[in-house]
Amino acid sequence: MIKLFVLFIFTSLPLTTYSNEGFTWLSTVKASTGIPEHVLSFIFIVLCILIVGLWYRISLIASPNSINPDKKISIRSMMDMYGKFIFSQALLVMGEEKAKQCFSFVSIIFLIIFFSNLIGLIPGIMPPTEHMSTTLALGVFSFVFYNLKGVRAHGILNYLKHFAGPLWYMSFLIFPIELVSHLFRPITLSLRLRGNIMGDHLVLTTFYDLVPVGVPIIFLFFGLMVSFIQAYVFTTLSMVYISLATKHDH
Repeated sequence: MIKLFVLFIFTSLPLTTYSNEGFTWLSTVKASTGIPEHVLSFIFIVLCILIVGLWYRISLIASPNSINPDKKISIRSMMDMYGKFIFSQALLVMGEEKAKQCFSFVSIIFLIIFFSNLIGLIPGIMPPTEHMSTTLALGVFSFVFYNLKGVRAHGILNYLKHFAGPLWYMSFLIFPIELVSHLFRPITLSLRLRGNIMGDHLVLTTFYDLVPVGVPIIFLFFGLMVSFIQAYVFTTLSMVYISLATKHDH
């Protein structure tokens, strides 16, 4: 809940540099409330994730044996499959201990990005990740999280020391370079995500206008792939940053 609230605050910042004209399903709500459309769609996504999470929790409580997986397709089986997939990826990148510690962050950040990308495939709905305020919020969120993990693992002084490199006489040169590279990480994460989603949405919209029947189905499939890949890339890079920030063999 705290992670979702922090993301909502950053997403609401007026950093959007791209706007779309014409009818959208949320244009009426925007006109009456003054809330930007990307914030409205982000709120909708967060509410859907919270509802599904509550549904999953209730199903676990109601199940006579919550340890054994369901043999049929249900909310439990789908969430268990998702959890196994995310944990396996975290296990490969960060190791078992860090994967367990950061599982909640990794799982929620992937879901938010994936569905924020995916909702743009619905005609008339603008994806939140097409706006700089949303992607920068996600980048800053990842940046703050992995640095806090690094400070917690090493302490403030020891964590700052690894920015200086292994050679003390080169620290005056290495430290500012490392510091700048870290400060640019949330920007590169946000620009990569926004650029790919905006480009994919632009291509899909163009083909909808040119050939409204048949052909857009192909690009809907590509849009689904882009939505998943961009969420996967962002999440994997965040896990790499966590692993680098918390490792002890500097």
